[in-house]
Amino acid sequence: MRTQLAAFQQPLDPIADSLGLSALLAALPLLLLFVLLGVFRMKAYQAGLISLVLSILLAVIGWQMPIGQVAAATGLGAFYAIFPILWILINALWIYKLTVATPWFEVLGRTIRSISDDLRILSILIAFCFGALLESLAGFGAPVAIAAAMLMAAGMKPLKSAIVALLANTAPVAFGAMAAPIIALNGVTGIPLHELSSMTGRQTPFIALVVPLILVFLVDGKRGLKQTWPVALVSGFVFGLAQFLASNFFVVELTDVVAAVATVIAVLLMLRVWQPAEIIGMSGQVQEDQDAAAPRETVDAAGTGSAADTLDGSGPAEPVKTGRGRRSAAVPAGATAAGSAGTGSVAAAGPGSTSNTARPDARSVWMATAPYLIIIVVFSLAQIPAIKTWLTSIGSVTFHWPGLDVVDSNGNAVAAQTLRFDHIRATGTLLLFSGILTMLLYRIQPRKGVQVYGETLKQLRWTIVTVCAVLALSFVMNLSGQTTTLGVALASAGGFFALLSPLLGWIGVALTGSDTSSNSLFGQLQVAAANETGLSATLMAASNSSAGVLGKMLSLQNLAIASAAVGLEGAESTLLRKLIGWSLGLLVMMTLLIWLQSTSILGWMVP
Repeated sequence: MRTQLAAFQQPLDPIADSLGLSALLAALPLLLLFVLLGVFRMKAYQAGLISLVLSILLAVIGWQMPIGQVAAATGLGAFYAIFPILWILINALWIYKLTVATPWFEVLGRTIRSISDDLRILSILIAFCFGALLESLAGFGAPVAIAAAMLMAAGMKPLKSAIVALLANTAPVAFGAMAAPIIALNGVTGIPLHELSSMTGRQTPFIALVVPLILVFLVDGKRGLKQTWPVALVSGFVFGLAQFLASNFFVVELTDVVAAVATVIAVLLMLRVWQPAEIIGMSGQVQEDQDAAAPRETVDAAGTGSAADTLDGSGPAEPVKTGRGRRSAAVPAGATAAGSAGTGSVAAAGPGSTSNTARPDARSVWMATAPYLIIIVVFSLAQIPAIKTWLTSIGSVTFHWPGLDVVDSNGNAVAAQTLRFDHIRATGTLLLFSGILTMLLYRIQPRKGVQVYGETLKQLRWTIVTVCAVLALSFVMNLSGQTTTLGVALASAGGFFALLSPLLGWIGVALTGSDTSSNSLFGQLQVAAANETGLSATLMAASNSSAGVLGKMLSLQNLAIASAAVGLEGAESTLLRKLIGWSLGLLVMMTLLIWLQSTSILGWMVP
């Protein structure tokens, strides 16, 4: 039995009894966070802590929340940051660092490049397809961390790997973690699950259609778009079509699994009959067909030429012919195709090493990909109903966070103060088990595994501070009523709410870093606003999820995860500036689609 507290009731318009002024002040912590990151380029943990302090002051002074409950809300947010979010990141990055500590990481890079030498195509296969598969099984930042690491293994530069992984983690998010966002939306709105999944499945495919085209543009600019648009379009179309069919006519929990597998098959089949005119390999070298008459030039993968941009930067690169009729990744003049005996050479990459792009033998391929196959198997087993039920019964605890007693403006208890703590069945714990199995397979000594884990924690020290600060900010805003004030202000726009509804979902995910959390936070508000304005409640609820996914690439915790995964500490502000235009552009596109679906033009799409 918890100690009886004086209940705190969230006010809607605490500032001068004005909803507009209250909403403006409620938005200040978010605005400050983005300004400090994007304009002043402040370190992420500093920006997060300053914005947290501002939200605490607003909660105490403006929303009149008791100091003790503000402190409890801050603690709850920090705890939620650690479990599950940071628990996932730490163990996902630990697995990656375990592979780096063995020769199999280099073999993994050659295995990936043996599928295709082209980084543009690999960005689709790894970030878009494999990332979607990871999103369907795990979510919560794991796809970004693992996909970014795999892109680096394929030869992509760290910053670009992070950008590509973040932007790719959009289309599958609404159905991620076995459709957790849609299930949460069903729970808070009461709208039938099939209606919500069907409506969402008639919105997110349009994102899927565009994202692969953006990815190849990010990797190689206009040239990448010109040369690889066929495979980008096919992958986006197949993913979107499979997502629509699975969410409308199959099982919503398996939507992303079906879409990811179908897209991988489609891309691999297409590569049997089609290849781009040039191959953009490691470090951005252009590899043309052998019969191309034009002289070869070495070009940066971003689309800017640089004759000195070779593998070691020491001078011009020479193409190496392969048996496939194309030139493989270039090597520096004077070097052999197998590499040198120095550190990090291809020759030292592991069993079966022959050349930078030659496919390793079957055993080496299995060993190199084993950590990721183990992850898929462990997570798939955990989703079997009998095992899932057993894990839930022994590894899940739900409790009321001490020190909190918050009710909304209608007198109903706020759900955010009740925490479901999954310890054994948590995504991070399953990743920990996967890491232990990887150690056993690779015969890594326990002392070495613990040492790598310690190095992982040291690398993530500022990321941990950042994510804890941002989640504490989120929970303070949610529990004090600041977020509700902001949402109600947007919902008061009447018929224009169809244009503002996507923005509300976008803000929710940008703030919490989770489509599930955003749906839990704003789902019922979307339904209430829809009922007041005569709009479809199903459409508005689904829009919260579909448009919300576009804010995930800008959420500070996901920026921090991506920065840490590629080893670029403090790169969050750079990533924010690189991605904000794409996020807003896709939001405008999604907003237009949702508005058309609210009218007679596309109203037939609403179930």
